[in-house]
Amino acid sequence: MKKITIGIITLSDGREYLHTLQRDVNLRYQSALQSRLEGAGFETVCFPEPVRSNREAQEAGKFLRQAGAEVTVFNYAIWCYPQFTAVAAQFAPPPYVLFCNLHPSECGMVGMLAASGTLEQLGKVHFRVWGDIGDPDVCRKLLSCIRAGAAVNRLRGNTYGNFGGRAMGMYTAVADAALWQRKFGIDVEPFEQEDIVRASARIPQKDVTQARVWLEHHAKQVAYNSSNFTPQKLELQIRSYLALRALIDERGLDFIGIKSHGDLTDRFVTMDLAEAFLNDCYDWNGAHEPFVAATESDMDGALTMQIFKYMTGQPVLFADVRHYERSKGVWFFSNSGTSATYYAAGSCNAEENLRQVSLLPETKDYPAGGGSVHYFAKAGEMTFARLARRGEEYFLTVVPADIVQFSEKEMARLGSLATPQWPLAFAKLRVSADVFLAQYPCNHIHGVYGEWTQEWQNVAKILNIPVSILA
Repeated sequence: MKKITIGIITLSDGREYLHTLQRDVNLRYQSALQSRLEGAGFETVCFPEPVRSNREAQEAGKFLRQAGAEVTVFNYAIWCYPQFTAVAAQFAPPPYVLFCNLHPSECGMVGMLAASGTLEQLGKVHFRVWGDIGDPDVCRKLLSCIRAGAAVNRLRGNTYGNFGGRAMGMYTAVADAALWQRKFGIDVEPFEQEDIVRASARIPQKDVTQARVWLEHHAKQVAYNSSNFTPQKLELQIRSYLALRALIDERGLDFIGIKSHGDLTDRFVTMDLAEAFLNDCYDWNGAHEPFVAATESDMDGALTMQIFKYMTGQPVLFADVRHYERSKGVWFFSNSGTSATYYAAGSCNAEENLRQVSLLPETKDYPAGGGSVHYFAKAGEMTFARLARRGEEYFLTVVPADIVQFSEKEMARLGSLATPQWPLAFAKLRVSADVFLAQYPCNHIHGVYGEWTQEWQNVAKILNIPVSILA
C-alpha cells in the first residue's frame, strides 16, 4: 500500500528577533520529528522554514496541499503566534495533529495550547500530542492520530462496487448511497452479478490452469469429490477471481461487495476463493495490495474493512458471530466468504499460510458448489470493529480480543459443531458474553491482528460519531 504522506509545519514567534534567535532550536526539533516519522515508515514533506507571519502560514498550508500531504502535523518547540496555525489550517490538509516538546525552558506547550484553543474556536477537528518524539509511547500516540487521519482521508473519492445488492434480507448490510457520499466522500456504483459470470468466460485457460496447479501444489489439501467440488468447479472459482480483478481495474473500483447468495451460489459457483484472494496480500502471480471484498454485499462491513486496511495495511478478516462455546469461553467467528488465507498463519508468505489451508467441498446449502477456504486462524492479539447506524447516524463499536488455538484434534471437534468446511477463528473477548450480545450491533464482525483501539477512537473523533469499546 502507498505510504502515508505527512505534512509538517513548524511554528515560530512573530517577532523577527525572537524568530531569528530560536530558528535553530525550531529546526532541530523539526528534524528530530521528521527523522522519527520517516523511520516509522512514513513519507514526510516539511515546509522548509519555521512560520513567522500570516503570509508564510498561507504559503506553508498551500505547500503541503500541493505536495500531497494526507495529514498535517503542526510542530511547536517555542512560543509562537497562534494566528499562524489558524491561517495555515485554512489551506493545509486536515485533520491536524498539534505536537509539542516538554522542555521547561522552551515554551512549546504554551504555543500548542494557544493554537489548540484557537482551532477549537474555529471548529476544526485536531489532536494534541506532547513529549519527546524519541519516547516510544509518545511516538505511538502521534502515529495513532496520523494513521486514523490518513485512513479517513483515503476514503474520499473511493468508489464502492456493489455486485448484486442486498443479500438474504439483511438491512444491516445496506447503506444509503447519498449518506455515504455526504459522510465519507464515497460513491456507490451498482453492478449485476451476471457481469462476473460473463467476465469469467473471457479468462484465458492457461491462466486458470496455472492457478489451479499452484493451489493443488501449495494448499494443505484440495479435497475434490465427484459432485460439487471437481477440478472444473475450482477452475470456475479461479475464473471468478480473475474476472473480478479485471472488472475492478476496468471500472476503477476501490473496494467491493458481492451478494453471492441465491444467484451465484445457486447457479454458478461460490465466491469464497475469489473473496479470499482479493483480501489477501498475494495470489499465484505474487504479492499484491489487499483489496477489500465483503461477502453478502455488506456495505458497512466493507466500509469498516476499508478503514482497517487504510490504517494498518493488513488484510482484514470478515466473519459471522456464529456461536459462543461456554465450555472454552470462546466465540466462533466463522463465515464461508471473505476469509483471507493470511489469517491461517498471519504471514504475507503465501506458502506459509497455504500449508494450513484446505479447500473443502462447499456445504449443500450452496448447490452451485465449489471449494470452501478452510483453516483455523492463527493465535494472536486482535482488534475487531464495526461501523453501524441508528437511523441515519453512524456509531462505532470496537472489540479488543485474542484469537486462540487448541490442539488440532480439539479444533476439528469444535469446528464440527458449526460448519466444518468453513474457516474459523476462536476468539476470547475481554467483555462478558451477555454484554457483547446486548451491545454488538449486527451479525458480521471484522478485525486485524494487533492493538488498534486508539486509532479507532481517533477515527470516531474525526468523523464525529460515538464510539463504544467493549472491553
